[in-house]
Amino acid sequence: MKKKVYKAHILYTKERNRFEVLENGYVAVDADGRVSEVASDLKSLDCGDWEVTDFGDCLLIPAMNDLHVHAPQYRNQGIAMDLELLPWLQNYTFPEEMKYADLAYAERMYRRFVHDLWRFGTMRACVFATIHTDSTRLLMRIFQEAGMGALVGKVAMDRNCPEGLSEPVGEMVLGYEDLIAEFNNPDALVRPIITPRFVPSCTPETLRACGELAAKYQLPVQSHLSENKDEVALVRTLENTWYGDAYNRYGLFGQTPTVMAHCVFTEGEELELMRRNRVVVAHCPTSNLNVASGMAPVRKFLDNGLRVGLGSDISGGHDLSIFRMMVYAIQVSKMYYQQNHDRSFLTLSEAFWMATKSAGSFFGRVGSFEPGYEFDALIIDDSDLNYDNYSLLERLERYIYLGDDRQIKHRFCRGKEIFGQ
Repeated sequence: MKKKVYKAHILYTKERNRFEVLENGYVAVDADGRVSEVASDLKSLDCGDWEVTDFGDCLLIPAMNDLHVHAPQYRNQGIAMDLELLPWLQNYTFPEEMKYADLAYAERMYRRFVHDLWRFGTMRACVFATIHTDSTRLLMRIFQEAGMGALVGKVAMDRNCPEGLSEPVGEMVLGYEDLIAEFNNPDALVRPIITPRFVPSCTPETLRACGELAAKYQLPVQSHLSENKDEVALVRTLENTWYGDAYNRYGLFGQTPTVMAHCVFTEGEELELMRRNRVVVAHCPTSNLNVASGMAPVRKFLDNGLRVGLGSDISGGHDLSIFRMMVYAIQVSKMYYQQNHDRSFLTLSEAFWMATKSAGSFFGRVGSFEPGYEFDALIIDDSDLNYDNYSLLERLERYIYLGDDRQIKHRFCRGKEIFGQ
């Protein structure tokens, strides 16, 4: 790959409380696809004869990262939004996921799903597949073809689910090891992630096997945590302990890098264990609202030093755009603030940081333009929104609230421009 320099109005967050803004700035990207340097003028860059691309009056920002999304639920976006979590799973989600035993159906839906991630500027994602090894492999290969980054999980579950989605623990392990043999390159953009669906659908034997796989192959873990009151009560009945401890006892709670989605009812011992074990929160504001789970205490998480990213969580969530997740996260935090005045609501820079640098850190050095970070970036042409001399930060805010995929003109992942398939 050639060494390149890109010129545009550059905006990113090193820290969650403020933006870095370079008007008519330059970012140098080395042959490995990493940021070499960011500067306000070309002469100060040590870039010799590097190729320069001038994007004029466009905004250059980090690409989006989705920390929690269910690929096989793509078809169900916007359906059954009047149900709570557990009946929604039984009546809509599980029947749809059973269809992914059919590779032709899986390919049709998974290609649409990956294209839509690309369309909305999401270059990295933590993805749930299904129990089906072959269709999970297919999804990983589609991500590889697209040149986008993904941690993809073959789902493990063997209780409280339909017979067609229950997999004996031995078969689950063999399926994982098959995928691991093909995809577990630490430097690859697409890798496996250990994915017990959630405690209510996994027996102790399956949870233990998942923890052993994570430890043996040093793989990350993803699952759901404390999303719904009925679910939390069910976990206590099944495991005779609180939700986070149920994962922790099986080595699935920070023993390797771990992201847990929702955490609406996380507090006390659970929050403290997450902090100690550096478990990452995937905040899913639209899903939490749509399936009537509640409002996650994101400010409390941040104040306690937890790392928080954003998740679209389709199809509990109805929208794949992480830009819109920023808006929803801010809005939900304001409602939470009205009920808990001891906690301030989220700012734009915090929501942007959650979508970029904070979430990106789960994939490595991703989500910023600091030296050494992988160049995952979007070029935004907001000329149709910028009609009255707005500042650069105002332009970015207006794009986040008012823009869509039509203003995204170029997308980069690890230094390479990514074109939709």
